[in-house]
Amino acid sequence: MEDEAQHQYGEDIFVVDVGLSWVASKRDIPAALLPEEREQVIPGGSPSTFWAGVANVAVDEFDRTKARQLGQDIGRLVGSPLADQTIHTAWLGATRGVLDPVEDGLSGRAFLLLLQEAWLARVRRDDPAFTPPPPEPVTDEEATRAVLAVIRPVAGDLEGAVRVSFGVPPTGIVPALEQIVLRACADLGYRLFLSAMKAYFVMVDQRTYDAFQALGERFGYPEFLVGDNLNYQT
Repeated sequence: MEDEAQHQYGEDIFVVDVGLSWVASKRDIPAALLPEEREQVIPGGSPSTFWAGVANVAVDEFDRTKARQLGQDIGRLVGSPLADQTIHTAWLGATRGVLDPVEDGLSGRAFLLLLQEAWLARVRRDDPAFTPPPPEPVTDEEATRAVLAVIRPVAGDLEGAVRVSFGVPPTGIVPALEQIVLRACADLGYRLFLSAMKAYFVMVDQRTYDAFQALGERFGYPEFLVGDNLNYQT
C-alpha cells in the first residue's frame, strides 16, 4: 500500500485535506457568515447550493490535489453498493450536520451527483474535452484492516460525542464509516472518519494520534492532513 500511495496527492505541502473530505471541512463557513453575506454564499438558504459552490471553488485549483481527488471520491461512493442512507449518515458525521442536503430533498447519491455535476461543469470551462478517469478505490485487505484497526478503539468516543452534540445526530456514524471502508474505499473511509473526529472535537491521546499519523503516511497523505484541527493531547 505504501509504495502505491507515494506522491499521489501531488506537490502542495500546504494541503490540509483533499477531495470530498476537503469539501466537508468547509462546514464552519456558514457559522462565520455575517447576515448580509449569507444570501450571497448560500442562495435561498439551500444546503445543496452551498455545497455545490464549495465543489466549484475546488476546481479553481484544478492542477492541484483537492480538485483531482474530489472527482475520484465522488465516483468511489456513487459506484459503490452502499445504501443511500449510509452515504448520508457519513456525510452528516463529516460535516457535523451543517446544511444537510436532505433539506433539499436529496438522497445521499443524488447529493453526490449534484456535487459531481458542479465539479465537472467547472472543470470543463477550462478543459472542454476533460473526461473524468474511472474511480480507483483502495480496496485491498491490508488497507481495509489498517483503517478499521484505528477506527474501532475510538468508536465509542465518537458515537458519544455525536449523541451530545447540537442538532440531529447522525445515528450509526461508526457503522456507516466502516461500511465505506469495507465496501467503497479504505482511503476515503479513513478521511471521512478523520473529518468526523474533527467535526465533533473528539479528543485522542498521543498513542492514538501517532497511529492516525502512521496510517496517513502509509496512504501518502500531505503532511498536515491528519493533524490539522484534530483534538489531541501531547
